[in-house]
Amino acid sequence: MKKADLHIHTTASDGKFTPKEVVDLAIKRKLDAISITDHDTTSGIQQAINQSKKYNSLEVIPGIELSSEHNGEEIHILGYYIDYKSSLLEDVTNKLKKLRIERAYKILKKLELISISIDTDKIENIIAENNYIGRPHIAKLLIDEGYVNSMEEAFDSYLGFGKKGYVPREKLSLEDSINLITKIGGYAVLAHPGLIKQNLEPILRKFKFQGIEIYHTKHTDMVIEKLNILARRFNLIKTGGSDCHGNITPILGNTYIQYQNNIFK
Repeated sequence: MKKADLHIHTTASDGKFTPKEVVDLAIKRKLDAISITDHDTTSGIQQAINQSKKYNSLEVIPGIELSSEHNGEEIHILGYYIDYKSSLLEDVTNKLKKLRIERAYKILKKLELISISIDTDKIENIIAENNYIGRPHIAKLLIDEGYVNSMEEAFDSYLGFGKKGYVPREKLSLEDSINLITKIGGYAVLAHPGLIKQNLEPILRKFKFQGIEIYHTKHTDMVIEKLNILARRFNLIKTGGSDCHGNITPILGNTYIQYQNNIFK
């Protein structure tokens, strides 16, 4: 049996490893397939594919993780085997990038109101370097400036929902995310469903998912058992991955799925 980690983030979004480093690490971890699933962007995929050609033993599956909204809750959708060069996808991700940048500056303004000052040049440098910005980047700046001691403290004190530095982000609807992935030839998979607070059955009944992420770093054995039942009931492909963002837990390849020939067939 082969091993695949189908949920990995790189420096193209909020990960710590470059796409090239992810591929090299996947080889060391003896994986047979990985998917680069950065948040709302596909800009890291080509570098990963190019690096994988040096090995001839690793499949890099083009993917994305789209942030969506349903019934007031943020729900993430994974797209696999997408046409990552699609002009339709590029238009959507460019819009999402613009909204993320606007949100970052709004967060800075809210933080200024409580006497927390972060130089806007540092935000601009992050955007220029990563072509992306998210709350984790701002949390890191809060640590660097001495306002907090950890990422957890940054979110608990300032950046989390309902905190004084929190700014909601405009997202795609669940239906729009699924339709987009389908239109560009991909498989739409419900990401880390064990973390979703609302009842999963109405969601799976209403929306046309092709798969569900059964195995995830934060899924307990009990959650996995329940998700397997739902996968059988709704005839969904079972996927899984570490949701790796860097060199701390979760570790790339620690959570994976086993497969024989084609993961999605």
